Amino acid sequence: MNKKILTTTSLIIAVVLFLAINIVSKQIFSSARVDLTETKLYTLSEGTKNILQNLEEPITLRFFLSEKLATSLSINSYAERVKDLLMEYQRIAGGKINLITIDPEPFSETEDQAEGYGLQGVPIDDSNTTFYFGIAGSDSTNNENVIPFFSPNREEFLEYDLTKFVYQLAYPKQKVVGLMSTLPIQGDTANASPFTPQNSSNQAWMIVDHIKQLLEVKTVATDIAVIPEDIEVLMLVHPMGLSNKTLYAIDQFVLNGGRAIIFSDPYSEVYTPPSDPKNPFAAMQAPRNSDLTKLFDAWGIEVTDKVVGNLQTAQKVQMQKGKRMSVVTYPVWMDLNGEQYFNTDDIVTGKLGNIVMATAGHIVEKGDVATEITPLIESGAKSMQIDVAKLGFMSEPENLVRDFKPEKKFTLVARITGPVKTAFPDGKPKVEEPKEGEPEVTTEAKHIAESVNPINIIVVADTDILEDKFWVRTQNMFGQRLAIPHAANATFVSNALDNLTGSNDLISVRNRGNFTRPFTKVEEIQQQAEQRFREKEKELLARLSEADNKIREMQRQKQEGNELALNIKQQKEIANFRNEKIKVRKELRNVQHELRKNIENLETQMKFINIGLMPLLIGLGGITLGVLGRRRRKSLRVARG
Repeated sequence: MNKKILTTTSLIIAVVLFLAINIVSKQIFSSARVDLTETKLYTLSEGTKNILQNLEEPITLRFFLSEKLATSLSINSYAERVKDLLMEYQRIAGGKINLITIDPEPFSETEDQAEGYGLQGVPIDDSNTTFYFGIAGSDSTNNENVIPFFSPNREEFLEYDLTKFVYQLAYPKQKVVGLMSTLPIQGDTANASPFTPQNSSNQAWMIVDHIKQLLEVKTVATDIAVIPEDIEVLMLVHPMGLSNKTLYAIDQFVLNGGRAIIFSDPYSEVYTPPSDPKNPFAAMQAPRNSDLTKLFDAWGIEVTDKVVGNLQTAQKVQMQKGKRMSVVTYPVWMDLNGEQYFNTDDIVTGKLGNIVMATAGHIVEKGDVATEITPLIESGAKSMQIDVAKLGFMSEPENLVRDFKPEKKFTLVARITGPVKTAFPDGKPKVEEPKEGEPEVTTEAKHIAESVNPINIIVVADTDILEDKFWVRTQNMFGQRLAIPHAANATFVSNALDNLTGSNDLISVRNRGNFTRPFTKVEEIQQQAEQRFREKEKELLARLSEADNKIREMQRQKQEGNELALNIKQQKEIANFRNEKIKVRKELRNVQHELRKNIENLETQMKFINIGLMPLLIGLGGITLGVLGRRRRKSLRVARG
């Protein structure tokens, strides 16, 4: 009886202790986190921590979430992640962030408040019920910032979006980037609207919108005589036909300590040469290359006049051959993904995702100049130079693959540092007389013959890296363009601009955008099965072609009097081919079935390891400990007896 009471009491005490430990641990360890992912995807980056820990003034964040609707819309897990991340931000900021969570009920004052801050409500049904999932922030001087809606499509960029949001509140004064371009990168802003089609020339490229989220962008004319003093970084895109006046302005800007990122291209896909109605083919054959030779010579570099191709990184493109579309490998459109292509020691490219470049040139050393060329992005060891004459109008992409002979790796993007001299040793070039109606430039700045400090510029041997189609898809959400990147081109540009303006904290955050964790074994099985599938498909197409040739041959042999017989032969041939086609299709289905079977078996094994193996090991461990304890107690009893 006493043993029974003792056992019951022990059980009650154990339950009480279990509950007490859970309650106490929840209070004590509520901020504790253990991130077991290989790349620490759920651990805040050092850049985020630096920004949060160095906030000088308090900021207020108002997180609006329609919690009941979030559950019904199956977005609750993402909403919880946003909420948890905001609480983590508040903890790390050490009292500098005041976080307010608001559930805007329909037709309430809080809903009016959400609309007043500019949050984007999503209509749920015809009853005017609206779902809110966004954040509004303000600082001590009433500067405001807002994320209208947390789109699930940008979940992998959540930490960057939130850190950028806080950074813009903490440092409302944006640094200035001067944009000089001969390409329509800023579109026709006078006639643009949110509903203008993405490929319209009226729309600014998404890269400009991306930069404007972080920096103030000022347009710099391509015929300017002096770079404005408030510009900290000059972004020069496709320099082409620039006058000595403008080249001198760029030269003096760089020598005086100005930073620059230059996109120079031997073959710009997006450039549209001027058309000549008298000679419509002239535009197709016109040169598409940038030209900054005078300055590059002074800096000790050259962007070659040939493009770089790589079969290992080549993209697939559609092209029309006759009346049908075919998919071909296009080695001059490169999708670079992996550490072998990027300088992992440079903060700009240290942890980039994939970068897409099209008909890019490469950068080489030129002359005896004391600059250092540090490659940031390279093409890979099995690359080849390709003449631009093989591209464009009347070109045959198949020939690029057929004639491809790997040479070596080439530098596509480089950082140029070191002391340099002016490209204008005779001083400021003579300025042409201003045309009638133009103002006369009277600036008499002192000529700089040598760089004040070592220069720091980044040269990109490609302009197409900036064009939307190579890195981003856009969606129109309630009149706003939503960017969904499929390549890290914009990340690279932002990294470079942040670095050149001296701001490095956001870079480590942005480089954590890729949450993709590929199942390499599954992909390997899929690739093997797809290869077998393609081989069977090729065999089928060959048989189809053979049968078509036979039918055409019989048609050519038609003679009067045996037309009916020939038709019967054709029908038999077609019937035979159809039977063969059915047979091959069955084989294809077997290959696909085998593919699914292998993947399902692998999935079952992974589920067993993730779900069943650990509890099984714990159970076996418990049984083992129990058996060992029982033997120990038995041996003790025997010893005492």
